[in-house]
Amino acid sequence: QVQLVESGGGLVQAGGSLRLSCAASGRAFSNYTMGWFRQAPGKERDFVATISWSGSITYYADSVKGRFTISRDNVKNMVYLQMNSLKPEDTAVYYCAASQSINGLRGRGPDFGSWGQGTQVTVSS
Repeated sequence: QVQLVESGGGLVQAGGSLRLSCAASGRAFSNYTMGWFRQAPGKERDFVATISWSGSITYYADSVKGRFTISRDNVKNMVYLQMNSLKPEDTAVYYCAASQSINGLRGRGPDFGSWGQGTQVTVSS
């Protein structure tokens, strides 16, 4: 298992940008499929983006496609989520997650065994 700590959340105006970071500690980080999820108040946790162990394959939710970019640095054990053109509906707690399976690319929560504590993103209109 890996331990995950997110950072980079905050308050931003609509149209602005934020970059979330996720620091991973533990063994063999480069073997994990990584993902970002988010949960808005009163709603279920939703898939945002996933990235393969090598970084060569990425998937995005339709709601963020073209605005968000997921990336990773296997030397630094980091995963990032660059969020541009933010909208009020992007407001949520954002979670970083790690999956030991390539199936994690599908973006299903149960495929991920390690989760961070979350970081709040608030987009004002």
